[in-house]
Amino acid sequence: MDKQKLKELVKEFRKKATIIRKHIIEEVYNAGSGHPGGSLSCTDILTVLYFHEMNVDPGNPRWEDRDRFVLSKGHCAPALYATLAEKGFFPREDLVTLRHADSYLEGHPNMNTVPGVDMSTGSLGQGISAAVGMALAGKLDRKDYRVYALLGDGELQEGQVWEALMAAAHYKLDNLVAFLDHNGLQIDGKITEVMSPEVVEDKFRAFGWKVINVNGHDYVQIMEALAEARKTKGKPVMIVADTIKGKGVSFMENAAGWHGSAPNKEQRDRAIAELDEYLSKLEVE
Repeated sequence: MDKQKLKELVKEFRKKATIIRKHIIEEVYNAGSGHPGGSLSCTDILTVLYFHEMNVDPGNPRWEDRDRFVLSKGHCAPALYATLAEKGFFPREDLVTLRHADSYLEGHPNMNTVPGVDMSTGSLGQGISAAVGMALAGKLDRKDYRVYALLGDGELQEGQVWEALMAAAHYKLDNLVAFLDHNGLQIDGKITEVMSPEVVEDKFRAFGWKVINVNGHDYVQIMEALAEARKTKGKPVMIVADTIKGKGVSFMENAAGWHGSAPNKEQRDRAIAELDEYLSKLEVE
């Protein structure tokens, strides 16, 4: 890809990610509950996956040969829903019904009700196990689809995660790529103070995974890591993405308190204004 095309692609990613972040704020605000911090931190990763990397068809969500995605940190459903809506899996207008009693958009992803959701998740640690199973099934069925998963760094405190990672390496699942949303914060504070999983890269390598480090808000680095993952044979790939919790909204950034809190109207208005301002700057560039 030449430099001009890459520049244009990155600009489109920035626009799309900002729109997704606006959806996240509106979803959680209208629900009166939810998880904005981690949803905002993983937005750029989801943007590249769904608008560049993954082979999916919004018109046929259950297409047998589609790539699969598992949101292992299921509490960040607002980010996944916003991305799926922008991709065309369901109407954007439905996003504001998140967590409402009569809505199909539950607080955690439900594959039975939400088009585009490949696995129901919520209990931390289980999503990556499901992703390993999907990847193993693909190998056994001689399918070409790839499986992607996204974990939270606090989620690494779950023992089931490490059982899944061990199994993925054992079965040489090179059709599996996992992202770690490495923002350093969880509901109770810093991951290093609650129950430190560090140094995560060393642990992943010890469990037999290829490890790639990226800035989780740098689209070029994310694309390059995914390209490298496709070339990797004989082992699964873990992309450790250093991110900022609450990314894109100044007063939410690096604040553990926004892990699971909804903004009030004043905070919602302020967040949307910041994101709109950023969108306006992108239009001028």
